[in-house]
Amino acid sequence: MLSTTHDLFQRHRLTVAEYYRMGETGILAPSARVELIEGEVIDMPPIGSFHAGTVKYVGSKIREAVGDRAIVSIQDPVFLDLHSEPQPDIALLRPRPDFYRSSHPTPADVFLIVEVADTSLAYDTQIKLPLYARHGIPEVWLVDLSNRRFLVHRTPAPAGFQDVQILTDLSAVTPLLLPGITIDLSDLF
Repeated sequence: MLSTTHDLFQRHRLTVAEYYRMGETGILAPSARVELIEGEVIDMPPIGSFHAGTVKYVGSKIREAVGDRAIVSIQDPVFLDLHSEPQPDIALLRPRPDFYRSSHPTPADVFLIVEVADTSLAYDTQIKLPLYARHGIPEVWLVDLSNRRFLVHRTPAPAGFQDVQILTDLSAVTPLLLPGITIDLSDLF
């Protein structure tokens, strides 16, 4: 009987706690641009000006529209489970008096995640979006800079988001869980 590679060795998936210990002990440099996805430390590409400016633009427009109805978190961790703590470009969170000082937000705290993709489009669509869907994140907006598209992903399921729409009119975008809020992103592209 022939052994498969899987039979010969077993991977060690890091936990979020182990990931943080790696940072505390200096294994991961404080300046390292990494995130923990499914137990693996993933290097994130450098943030270019266009990407950074787009995150600032969208974050500012969201903050202006939601006021104190939500917390706008920019490139901060979201604890999905024992093995995954991604850092989405923008997360729109339920208000909490401590502003998440005592713990990172979990899927139950998230109204919306926004990912801005240029060089990271394949990673965002093939890895991060399915991960968000499996953990029940209710809505993800994907800003596809290369193709000048704005995609809204809703109805999470184990296999991915069931409802995906490409919006062309960005003058009044509404987060699913914040009815009555409209965000004008007409100058996005």
